[in-house]
Amino acid sequence: MVNMLKNLLIALLFIVVIIFAGCNEEPLQFDTPVKEPGENVDMKKIVALGDSLTAGYGVDLNKSYPALLEKKLQENGYHYRVINAGVSGETSSGTLARVEWILTQNPEIVILETGGNDGLRGVAVSLLEENLREIVEILHENNVAVLLAGMKMVWNLGPVYVSEFNKVYPKIAEEKGVVLMPFFLEGVAAKRDLNIEDGIHPNSAGYVVIVENLYPYVVKVIDSVNK
Repeated sequence: MVNMLKNLLIALLFIVVIIFAGCNEEPLQFDTPVKEPGENVDMKKIVALGDSLTAGYGVDLNKSYPALLEKKLQENGYHYRVINAGVSGETSSGTLARVEWILTQNPEIVILETGGNDGLRGVAVSLLEENLREIVEILHENNVAVLLAGMKMVWNLGPVYVSEFNKVYPKIAEEKGVVLMPFFLEGVAAKRDLNIEDGIHPNSAGYVVIVENLYPYVVKVIDSVNK
């Protein structure tokens, strides 16, 4: 009887040792994301700087143009992150005030989309021009390439104002030697099926069109800084 109990205790002890050893096995580590073969963990950065059109007002963040652009770039072999730095309701003066913070993100390229709210609020065209010029100058001084997204204003603000507003973006692009996308909302503006209910902000389908239009200009800038 004693021997039987002794053998039983030995067997139980053996089982406990096995279980304890299994519990102390080195766990899998999930702190660091698993990297796909060939993934570049030191991706360069593009900052999408702008207002609600950049922020993606009215759509999920992953449907905004910066998110769609990043996906398209990476699918085509361009190892870039695209940081969404859009602020809804912002004018060009607000954008200028944020440039120093943008530089802390160490971007290689900034896509500058601002000024639409200036126009809708009737802000002096001269101030818009001054702000755009200063933003570009600050970015260039810090070796950041700029893609300028042009805006066009609605005609109910009067032909003189609209004409002067629409001239600003080509003027700054030529003066500062930056790549210009002539109209950020090309093919999307005033199209009901490509905008949310307010008729001003693109919906998810609208952002797909914007990225298709924007992509060649982005590639042009990338190629220019990496040649």
